[in-house]
Amino acid sequence: MKPVLALVGRPNVGKSTLFNRLTKSRDAIVADFAGLTRDRHYGNGRLGKHEFIVIDTGGFEPDATSGIFKEMAKQTRQAVAEADVVIFVVDAREGISAQDYEIAKFLRRLGKPCVLAANKAEGMTAGAQLVEFFELGLGEVHAVSAAHGQGIQPLLELALKPLQLDELEDVAEETQPGVIKLAVAGRPNVGKSTLINTWLGEERLVAFDLPGTTRDAISVPFERNGQKFELIDTAGLRRRGKVFEAIEKFSVVKTLQAIETSNVVLLLIDATQGVTDQDAHIAGFILENGRAVVLAVNKWDAVDEYQRELVKRSIETRLPFLKFATLHLISATKRQGLGPVWASIAQAYRAANCKMSTPVLTRLLLEAVQFQSPKRAGMYRPKLRYAHQGGMNPPVIIIHGNSLDHVSDAYKRFLEGRFRKEFDLVGTPMRIEFKTAANPYADKAGS
Repeated sequence: MKPVLALVGRPNVGKSTLFNRLTKSRDAIVADFAGLTRDRHYGNGRLGKHEFIVIDTGGFEPDATSGIFKEMAKQTRQAVAEADVVIFVVDAREGISAQDYEIAKFLRRLGKPCVLAANKAEGMTAGAQLVEFFELGLGEVHAVSAAHGQGIQPLLELALKPLQLDELEDVAEETQPGVIKLAVAGRPNVGKSTLINTWLGEERLVAFDLPGTTRDAISVPFERNGQKFELIDTAGLRRRGKVFEAIEKFSVVKTLQAIETSNVVLLLIDATQGVTDQDAHIAGFILENGRAVVLAVNKWDAVDEYQRELVKRSIETRLPFLKFATLHLISATKRQGLGPVWASIAQAYRAANCKMSTPVLTRLLLEAVQFQSPKRAGMYRPKLRYAHQGGMNPPVIIIHGNSLDHVSDAYKRFLEGRFRKEFDLVGTPMRIEFKTAANPYADKAGS
């Protein structure tokens, strides 16, 4: 599983700028005033071959007792609980503050691995100007400039060093042959634990009408008609020690990690609420990771005909990128519609691991070109010559030819439809990559 880094600090020290630098994105809004970030924000980063998850948090006031600052502190505590390593960001130019002392006290009490980063240190000499930050009792101070990209790589190497990444990756890749890892994902209180209990025929997981009841990602072995499964209830929070007492809400990190390591994801949607932003975010992450997916709308028995139509429309409008997934209307509590779900899970797994021969792919490609050739783009007309499989889970098809940079997205979708129909690729995303042959006269043209 990917390690998790949480960025923590008081307002306006540059956490969001550092987040954008680590994820190589502009996902976090950055402005020169305090308190802009309020919720937790998640992103993916990479250092060499190692990938990790970064959590951006709002300005942290550990002792806040009311208002928006209390809610922001709650979000930060959740991020710290989810993280493997905390990066404590301070302002090198403003120096140490009373709030920094309070945050450092909170982090020392937890005992979680922590790296101290003095941001905005461009043009400053490390040593004398940063010596005051040693008073925080968190060890060595690392001078960085998130805005200018200075000191970022050494900071990351230090943060990831204690995690023994190679060992973590080996463990993550271990899986029994023939066992389908099925992650049940969705928002809090959508009925994930209830559904798994119904499948198992026992109260194996705690199910209660309160969002966030599940505190850890539970893995349960299961066998049906000779096929072995590993069922993963994803709505949990990994707690290392007694981090805090209250039952916290949905842990995004656990869902992201469970999706990444699964073979198939069953995405549950609440019929009483329709498709929400969180549903769309989870669906987008499933697609981004190339996981096979089955859609199921739970609590179908609890809504009237009007609400049912609204739910169907919301799926069409908000999840159009999952058109390849099979949709099921179920009720976990009344055991309605559950049988066909297993057939779709098996179908999605087979599709994700489908083997496609080069002669068949090339024949389909040439037939598609003969039926409808790609449009000319200026002086270029793409020529598609042959295709072969480049990977599985998800299926990857590589097409070779000339001037393929000019193939339109519409034509790419046309080809995808032809391949899906031939190989019955239902329930899995599919990727098509184009490789243009090098021009042998390119060097001679300039001579």
